[in-house]
Amino acid sequence: MSNDRYVSPLSERYASKEMQYIFSPDMKFRTWRRLWIALAETEKELGLDITEEQIEELKAHAEDINYDVAKERERVVRHDVMSHVYAYGVQCPKAKGIIHLGATSCYVGDNTDIIVMSEALKLVKKKLVNVIAKLADFADKYKAQPTLAFTHFQPAQPTTVGKRATLWLQEFAMDLEDLEYVMGTLKLLGSKGTTGTQASFLELFDGDQETIDKIDPMIAKKMGFDQCYPVSGQTYSRKVDTRVLNVLAGIAASAHKFSNDIRLLQHLKEVEEPFEKSQIGSSAMAYKRNPMRSERIASLSRYVMIDALNPAVTSSAQWFERTLDDSANKRLSVPEGFLGIDGILDLCLNVVDGLVVYPKVIEKRLMAELPFMATENIMMDAVKAGGDRQELHERIRELSMEAGRNVKAEGLDNNLLELIAAAPEFNLTLEELKETMDPAKYTGRAALQTAQYLEGIIRPLLKRNQELLGVKAEIHV
Repeated sequence: MSNDRYVSPLSERYASKEMQYIFSPDMKFRTWRRLWIALAETEKELGLDITEEQIEELKAHAEDINYDVAKERERVVRHDVMSHVYAYGVQCPKAKGIIHLGATSCYVGDNTDIIVMSEALKLVKKKLVNVIAKLADFADKYKAQPTLAFTHFQPAQPTTVGKRATLWLQEFAMDLEDLEYVMGTLKLLGSKGTTGTQASFLELFDGDQETIDKIDPMIAKKMGFDQCYPVSGQTYSRKVDTRVLNVLAGIAASAHKFSNDIRLLQHLKEVEEPFEKSQIGSSAMAYKRNPMRSERIASLSRYVMIDALNPAVTSSAQWFERTLDDSANKRLSVPEGFLGIDGILDLCLNVVDGLVVYPKVIEKRLMAELPFMATENIMMDAVKAGGDRQELHERIRELSMEAGRNVKAEGLDNNLLELIAAAPEFNLTLEELKETMDPAKYTGRAALQTAQYLEGIIRPLLKRNQELLGVKAEIHV
């Protein structure tokens, strides 16, 4: 690592080596050569004067790229594609004259971008599926663990720890749906020429329209795609990049919400992210256990969500068949969006895999609020014992306000049950009141909803993607 120049934290600290390779120069230039081979094979199969010997020569040097020759040539011609055409020709003297035949720079550039994004989406899908799997296990384990629920971050009706986890799960599952849709719609540019008209192929194939129609489908098949975009300018529509980055932004939003909840729960000491034995939480306060992984998820997620604006603006600003103001922005925004989401998913997987739940703390907080939430049941029991519903409602309101003042103004424990037991109109003993304080009575259908959601939605989802399971995340700092 060089210490005298800027190095992106996305590559040094956050993204995996696997995702970094997908966006590496080596991946790009190897793909260029695969595309040149596919083009030459297609042109030969459709009748151009290209020999099998030339094709074999191209294949023999598909992997051993002579980068030094390409770099030296680029210093002279200032054109990356033509520099690599030249370098490939140096290695393949017999095939030199047919490399890149009839194509423009976007043939290798844009098709490679689609292939790279497709591979990157596959890795994102794998990691997202594993986050969903780990969250599903967590939700199942704690589906019946009562916990205080919050609206406006104020105490509300109880739920369960597992049911809360299904809220995170559902958003990630929605992201997977979006990801699979976009993956399924990705197409190659094909070979359409300078303005998308395939004019060069009219010359090469003497105006044979039927033969020219076969070029794009054949190239697509050779490169592992079903089809090419039916129309284009010089480039594929930059709307494609917008759709892809919007998927990443959606995952980032879900991860951000999840990480926020974990940070709040860690503040409440109810649930904590994993904390290493030798980890230092603060340079000044030795006792601190900061939720640094969840904070990093939030931080990177904001970056990815904002990054998604770049392709949208770029798409909107393209003039006619193309301008080049997309290039510099695209080189940054697309790879960094993927590197960012890769780091986010690794962190999510690490956090979910090591979440620590503290049932005693959860129970203590819930029991401090439960008397307020149990007042409806208490009132019904008092009516059964002969009380007047309207009078009891007003009285329990007054006692609730008194208990609330004791908690807030005096710092005392919630003594609502004692106040109700001392009120003769309720005709209930403290022991009878305490019998109503089973938290499970107030969680509604939370446990059942969790079980049904896991069984009906998540387990089938995981079964469809079982070949992707088993990923372990490695985080660096």
